[in-house]
Amino acid sequence: MTRLGWDIFPDSAYEAAKHAAVLEDRHLEPVRKELERIHPMKAVFYPEYVRRLHGTHLKTGSNKADLVEQVRDDIRTFIKRRECSRAVSIWCGSTETYVAPTAVHASINSFEQGLKNDDSAITNSQIYAWASLKERVPFANGAPNLTVDFPAAWELARKFEVPLAGKDFKTGQTLMKTVLAPGFKARMLGLRGWFSTNILGNRDGEVLDDPESFRSKEISKLGVLEHILQPSLYPQLYGNLTHKVCIEYYPPRGDAKEGWDNIDLFGWLGYPMQLKLNFLCRDSILAAPVVLDLALLMDLAQRASLKGIQEWLSFYFKSPMTAEGLYPEHDLFIQLMKLKNTLRWMMGEESITHLGHEYYD
Repeated sequence: MTRLGWDIFPDSAYEAAKHAAVLEDRHLEPVRKELERIHPMKAVFYPEYVRRLHGTHLKTGSNKADLVEQVRDDIRTFIKRRECSRAVSIWCGSTETYVAPTAVHASINSFEQGLKNDDSAITNSQIYAWASLKERVPFANGAPNLTVDFPAAWELARKFEVPLAGKDFKTGQTLMKTVLAPGFKARMLGLRGWFSTNILGNRDGEVLDDPESFRSKEISKLGVLEHILQPSLYPQLYGNLTHKVCIEYYPPRGDAKEGWDNIDLFGWLGYPMQLKLNFLCRDSILAAPVVLDLALLMDLAQRASLKGIQEWLSFYFKSPMTAEGLYPEHDLFIQLMKLKNTLRWMMGEESITHLGHEYYD
């Protein structure tokens, strides 16, 4: 496996890793020479979509359609020079300002016309995604951006028979919510409130300090509890839940983000209880294995001729993409079972049911 990417800064992979200060020298130095050989390609970057960053290592083009073609050429060149037989694209870039789908996202034709017209609803990540799909490269979206979650991208993925997955890596606080909330629901414990706050000092935190970028993240984070708890089916338990999410940029903390949760719940006869959760985690350390898994599994999906949205990979995402009209599954344990059973199905093996009746025949 070989790797390359785009960045708005020209630093080598080693320089970027040193600057990020995620890995200690005992882990970084043994691979220093390899990392120093990895230099990013110039990036597509319109600063209005990521307003807290100011890059210097940038592509220029006559319009967004031209930039798509430049990214396509980058992909072809990389595959040829590295003698790769297959490729996968994973968006690990910054959270963009919130953009709702518009008419430009409705079809392939409307999107490609929008690229020529420099439509403002087409963001940086959408340009990379469109280029990848046109090159028949599977694409996974690790941010809460729109990116590939619109009809034109779904149509293009079906046309070129390319897998899609997203969106927003499920790593820290939201991972804990998808562990705890199913437990509360299984025991029919009611919830009155769930207050979540984070402090984060890395570049992701800096970007999320912009209210419009935070809006994209907030929408992704807030949907989790509603879908797991189903308040419309259990109004007495979850119909009046107050759910708030905050993220604060705090540079001294760096990549070691901290999440606090205060959960107000109630049990039998309505007696109140509380749970406090303090998760001192490392943002990139949680995300890196997710990226590696997705690189392998998206490649597997391509080799298995699976095209379009890969809902079986919801296990890895805060805001899982699904087929139109399908209820998104957020429960981590159901997601894991779906992931395992899809892999078993690919191999022609029986699904895991855990019925247990065969133990007593």
